[in-house]
Amino acid sequence: MTAPDLARPRHPLPEGVSITPAGQEPNADPSLAVRNNGGVEPSSAPAPAGRREALLVLGFGGPEGHDDVMPFLLNVTRGRGIPPERLEEVAEHYHHFGGVSPINEQNKALISALEAELRSVGVDMPVYWGNRNWAPYVEDAWRQMADDGIEHAYVLATSAYASFSGCRQYHEDVARARVALESDPTAPAGPTAEKLPHYFDAPGFVQANADALAAAIASLPAELRDGARLVATAHSIPNAMAAVAGPQGGAYEAELTAAAQAVVDAAAPGRSFDLVWQSRSGPPSVPWLEPDVNDHLRALAENGEQAVVVFPVGFISDHLEVIWDLDNEALETAGELGLAFARAATAGTHPAFVSSLRELLEERRAGGEPRLGTNCPAFCCFVQRPAARPAAAAT
Repeated sequence: MTAPDLARPRHPLPEGVSITPAGQEPNADPSLAVRNNGGVEPSSAPAPAGRREALLVLGFGGPEGHDDVMPFLLNVTRGRGIPPERLEEVAEHYHHFGGVSPINEQNKALISALEAELRSVGVDMPVYWGNRNWAPYVEDAWRQMADDGIEHAYVLATSAYASFSGCRQYHEDVARARVALESDPTAPAGPTAEKLPHYFDAPGFVQANADALAAAIASLPAELRDGARLVATAHSIPNAMAAVAGPQGGAYEAELTAAAQAVVDAAAPGRSFDLVWQSRSGPPSVPWLEPDVNDHLRALAENGEQAVVVFPVGFISDHLEVIWDLDNEALETAGELGLAFARAATAGTHPAFVSSLRELLEERRAGGEPRLGTNCPAFCCFVQRPAARPAAAAT
């Protein structure tokens, strides 16, 4: 398929159709979690015997070649009025790596590891893959599950944390796919669905990051290891988005702080750490979480620090924003400042992480109490979208 073919799913939401029922506000009950689950609360009872179930790995998506890059970025930024020059700047990051985002192969590797993990414990469950912004699209995966007779899907989002883009938007992706299928009178009935809970505190996620942090510390010269500054990073988001993350607000920062603390406690007990941000993409006029990792490195150098170990606990794999923003930009900044620099790996397919994801699935199938991420209130992480800009203003 060519880039224009891949720029939209084969089974998109029809023009003018909304994921929000007529007469309902997006942040009002019934919540997305309830609507996607067939109109009922996610259950605290075991899964019904004989129900045909599947696991859907739901990701962000990424281009597979130079010709895909700009259509992909237009998908990501549609309706946000991002200036063309900013898109061209980001496009160059992808072109630097042949136009191919590593996230796709990383998701394939995670799916293979999950399939093997499920087989190892005798769980016979198919695993599907769908994306928000590029093929394979979630709409097409949803149609395939319907064609295959799947009755219920457990959705594993490739984000461990609360926030609009890290949790609520994945509920919206499911709703979009579900409504697109329901809008086609020729389509078979689709599955009900529930998103698996946030897993920032899952023991295997913590262990995977702790093992990586310990290895990164050990990679520094021996005389610098004990004094190296530990710096956790995560994707920056607008302050307004951070303020409404979770039912009481502030959950994105709180969950990241808790995860980073658990990782440091496991890998380097008693040491302190800083939580900083990376990969900002919004206009300068909109406040985003700070400090940026590069600004923080400069501040550390000014304070006389000699070494830094960065651990990107906010991400689950070494995708482009990790390898570009940290392995290129942050590494270059550290070099200019004379800071010794080590970067820890992400969880990836670490066996403990994969086992924890399987345990999350089994917890829900066994009727564990639905937790945040699965049973999200209707107003949770809700961000009021601005009115669409006129076409001329977005060029």
